[in-house]
Amino acid sequence: MRVGVVWCLALAPLAWTTGCRSPSAHREQVDAAATARIERGQAEWLERDTPFTIERPADTLRRRLLAEQALPSIADDVPALDDEAGGTDTEPLVIDLNRALMIGAANHRDYQERKEDIFRAALNLDVEHGRFRETWQGTLEATYSDDRAGDENERGVVGSAAWGVGRTLRTGAELSTRLAFDLVQLLSLDRDSAYGVLADVSVQVPLLRGAGRAVVTEPLTQAERDVMYAMFNFELFKARYAVRVATEYLQVLQQLDQVRNAQDNFERVAVSARRARRLAEAGRLPEIQVDQAQQEELRARDRWLSAHTTYARRLDQFKVTLGLPADAQVELDGQDLQRLRETLQDEVQADVEALTEDVEVRADAPVPVPAAREERMDAAEAIRIALDQRFDLQVAVGRIHDAERGLVVARDALRPAANLTAGGRAGSRRGLGNVGQGDARLDPAQGRYDAGLELELPWSRFSQRAAYRDQYIAVDRARRRVEALEDEIKGEIRQSLRVWTQARESMAIQARSVELAQRRVDSTELFLQAGRAQIRDVLEAQEAWVSARDALSAAVVAYRLAELELQRDMGVLAVDDEGLWQEYTKWSAEQ
Repeated sequence: MRVGVVWCLALAPLAWTTGCRSPSAHREQVDAAATARIERGQAEWLERDTPFTIERPADTLRRRLLAEQALPSIADDVPALDDEAGGTDTEPLVIDLNRALMIGAANHRDYQERKEDIFRAALNLDVEHGRFRETWQGTLEATYSDDRAGDENERGVVGSAAWGVGRTLRTGAELSTRLAFDLVQLLSLDRDSAYGVLADVSVQVPLLRGAGRAVVTEPLTQAERDVMYAMFNFELFKARYAVRVATEYLQVLQQLDQVRNAQDNFERVAVSARRARRLAEAGRLPEIQVDQAQQEELRARDRWLSAHTTYARRLDQFKVTLGLPADAQVELDGQDLQRLRETLQDEVQADVEALTEDVEVRADAPVPVPAAREERMDAAEAIRIALDQRFDLQVAVGRIHDAERGLVVARDALRPAANLTAGGRAGSRRGLGNVGQGDARLDPAQGRYDAGLELELPWSRFSQRAAYRDQYIAVDRARRRVEALEDEIKGEIRQSLRVWTQARESMAIQARSVELAQRRVDSTELFLQAGRAQIRDVLEAQEAWVSARDALSAAVVAYRLAELELQRDMGVLAVDDEGLWQEYTKWSAEQ
């Protein structure tokens, strides 16, 4: 037996090295566990099989722009580049809408934090699972003692090693076992030595309060649902963020289009002002109309500069939305808006023709009441889809179940505690004080065993009964939140459909308005040359033309955004891990 103890103490350093991992090893282990739980959750709740990571690449686009464009930054890990390597001579980064979505997904700080929320919930889930795993414990101890208080000096060395394992079952039962070894050597008198060995086992089984899987595993169940909620909230955030990026992207392009329209208008007004001067010198135009043309030229120049300033401000804001430096050299693909305008104008051409027929009314006929075209999607169908697809509604419904489970736990806390206990131990420990007893023996036949029943009567339950009653309120509140959210979703869908339908009608109106404005500009210029119009008529026609073009761009953008917002509100705008959306398939088929 002494040889066994010696071997156990000799193997103690090995147990120490295997039980004590490095911080990096712990991080790798917990990362693997949390990531595995997230990916299983994605497959179960989102039907998605994609890798999940929260690690950001070291070479991010933001860092590259800071370095390549030599932008000022307090970051100490951005290398300074000379002008030959990049600097301010670097070509600006040109992005389209799809690339903007991917850049935002990779660089925006809120995007990263939402992913970290999922990971942190998975970490907590792993901790809760750990409560039902085997828990290993080990201690190693070496003590030198020199006792000079008595008549004789007593010196000695005690070496101890103990290993134990415990586990909590999902029924509430707790099991634990421990095995301890001691080796004692006196360094005085006759140098006696002895070893001790002790094994003990204990079991505790709750019979009333704290018993049952529903109560015992409630923290684990809630942790699993928290991971699911974090995933649902992230999916909801991705859709909202994608629409936000698209909104700002198209609004910047719309503002850029206004800059171009303002510049075009300034050039046209400048030409008109010179023409007015020549006509005045020829005696064909009064001087007052020349002054009017020059004044309009100054106003057109001011509007051009103002439009450009607004464009620069919105572009900077958009770069920040993507998580890029505001001073980075970034340009948007200016053809995106033109392609969108051409696509949508072809789509609403039938509406433009119908609108032309509506406005061609005889003088003696009553004026028709304006009415929007027939909605392209039934409101009831859209609401049904939203109630089935909206992640925030699913989370709210889940909170009802959480509150109901909390009610079960609160009810359990009012019950008396009754625990069945059992244990057994064999052998004994050794120290300097009892080294004279000789070696200990591990003999189960001479062990000590006990069993008992503990009963705690529920006489004082003031806080528990208050918590129990409060949980009823929590359940009712959770139900009311679902009702309120359901009504809110219905209102959002109905309003989104109205906005979408109105935006389509408005786009047809503005397309027709641009045609009329262009025809008016051409005719007034001809009339001016023929002396049948004043310069004021030309200036007003040009002003109306610019306003009509700006209004058409705004209507095109509004229609596209209304389309995206409706899909977002219905919960059918799916966004992948790269930030790109996949629009509603039935929607696309109807388009």
